[in-house]
Amino acid sequence: MTNSANQPVWHEPKVSREQLWSAHKFHGMTIWLTGLSGSGKSTIAHELARKLTELGKFAYVLDADNVRHGLNSDLGFTDDDRAENVRRMAEVAKLFALSGAITLVPIISPFASGRQFARLIHTSDNLEFVEVHVATSLAECEKRDTKGLYAQVKAGASIGLSGVNAPYEAPTAPEFSLCANGESLDQCVETLLRDVLLRCDLKR
Repeated sequence: MTNSANQPVWHEPKVSREQLWSAHKFHGMTIWLTGLSGSGKSTIAHELARKLTELGKFAYVLDADNVRHGLNSDLGFTDDDRAENVRRMAEVAKLFALSGAITLVPIISPFASGRQFARLIHTSDNLEFVEVHVATSLAECEKRDTKGLYAQVKAGASIGLSGVNAPYEAPTAPEFSLCANGESLDQCVETLLRDVLLRCDLKR
């Protein structure tokens, strides 16, 4: 029998989201960047955060690799662990967005179901969720090989690399698809920057 005393109780904050955002001129949302390893997700996210910060906006990069050093350090790279990694990232991103941060999440997130979950928990709480497919080709990602993972797979290492020897389900209807046609970093960042500022009802 479950002890009701051990059940979590939801505490409604005394400062509403509207009050918090208004007081600090915040506008929380999540920009979720998915793509293969080496596609440029983190590079785009960090440059976008830099530009938003220069404009005085509260922006934070919730980098999946960094979170694996702490909160998700207990997870490996099995399909189940990847799914749990995405679930936790989605929940944390939602908390950041609720706090008013423009939250940038560069993460492979290989399964459509995980990305759909991330979207659902945001939109069900009236938070904006923007899915960005950084659609750099596999050939280009292999050429860059920023982490040396593609070389390891070619050498016979038994690591699961999304899009090579592990699944990657590309988005079918993202808000944005970038880098499929050789766009520069600046072009990709400017595309997202314009959209974020529009969502914040700001004019450059």
